[in-house]
Amino acid sequence: MARIYLCLAHMSGKEQQFIQEAFDTNWVVPLGPNVNGFEQDLRTFCGGERPVVALCSGTAAVHLALIACGVQAGDEVCVQSFTFCASSHPVTYLGATPVFIDSEPDSWNMDPALLEQAIIERKQKTGRYPKAIIPVALYGMPYRIEEILAIGRKYNIPVIEDAAEGFGSRYKGQVLGTFGQYGVLSFNGNKMITTSGGGALICPDETARERIMWYATQAREAYPYYQHEAIGYNYRLSNICAGIGRGQMTIVDEHIRHHQHIADLYRKAFDGSRGVLFHDNPNADYDSNFWLSTVTVSPDIHIAGEEHAYEQAIQGAVGGAAGVVHQAATLRTDCQPNDNIEALRIVMDKAGIEARPLWKPMHKQPVYRNNPAYVNGISEQLFATGLCLPSGPMVSDEDAKYIIDTLYAAIR
Repeated sequence: MARIYLCLAHMSGKEQQFIQEAFDTNWVVPLGPNVNGFEQDLRTFCGGERPVVALCSGTAAVHLALIACGVQAGDEVCVQSFTFCASSHPVTYLGATPVFIDSEPDSWNMDPALLEQAIIERKQKTGRYPKAIIPVALYGMPYRIEEILAIGRKYNIPVIEDAAEGFGSRYKGQVLGTFGQYGVLSFNGNKMITTSGGGALICPDETARERIMWYATQAREAYPYYQHEAIGYNYRLSNICAGIGRGQMTIVDEHIRHHQHIADLYRKAFDGSRGVLFHDNPNADYDSNFWLSTVTVSPDIHIAGEEHAYEQAIQGAVGGAAGVVHQAATLRTDCQPNDNIEALRIVMDKAGIEARPLWKPMHKQPVYRNNPAYVNGISEQLFATGLCLPSGPMVSDEDAKYIIDTLYAAIR
């Protein structure tokens, strides 16, 4: 059997048509008909009310949203700790400080009670409220958005939804990214749809959209020559990549249904009765796209080879991340998956199945060791016991059965 990856892009067959049109009309720059068309497709998909700016990455979208919310050097921003670094790094780009907020156990996302505690205590300590709040749709799961929005309104703090992993996920029928002041989307090569690399920012209105567009195109002024009165960024999506996105939008609903179908297979197989539990929607208000399906494994479950976990340093990075040149300094760290999780990852890898640990909480990352953090232990517990399973459009029912059988066979 061929290797089964976590989530690989699947083409619709129409991408080449849009790309060819770009070449035929010589639109091979960060603007053009495909960019405009892709933005309109995204706007329609997200309900039609809010304008969208297509950008070169989801990270760029976070960065520009922070700028639009007035975040500057010396400010603080409340960021979900249980996430990928792209949610917090843009805060540091601006010279501001991420204040990390731990998770609640149902959605695995930002805990509203800890968020409010952090806001109150940061005001007492610094004399100022944080300038923004960034909840994250971890693996596609919606956050407790109503409570987070209410806290934002109470303290007059804008909410930037990081829905990079949650494209097409809904809360009470409404698409994620359309609740807060801004909504971040990502179209990296492993996301629900891809532009090979890219992202987008959902804006509150046309005035905000124009401001974001201005920053994303080097903040150029309207002169017959280049004049800049503010620092801008080269963040627009290319017309070529947008062509891929337009093709992908023709099958986005199909992709979401497939991810949810694979999740249903895992849900039935990993019901907790044998020590492995699927992470599901907390209730009927939540409608995750299940970008990645995740499970937690009881610490009492033992895996073949568990006694040899972390004995050898891996080469590069798990998942084959490009550009990894630093070798690990130690075999173990002070916050890592349990030995049975690492052993299970190795078993799956040898069986041709890409499985991956959950995100390591940002408040346990060495680069953020000195940052304020409001924690309850939830994200560290989940990181110690959780695993991501292949979930993408290339995963067949046969693949899912093989994954399930391989996982259970590893238990000794």
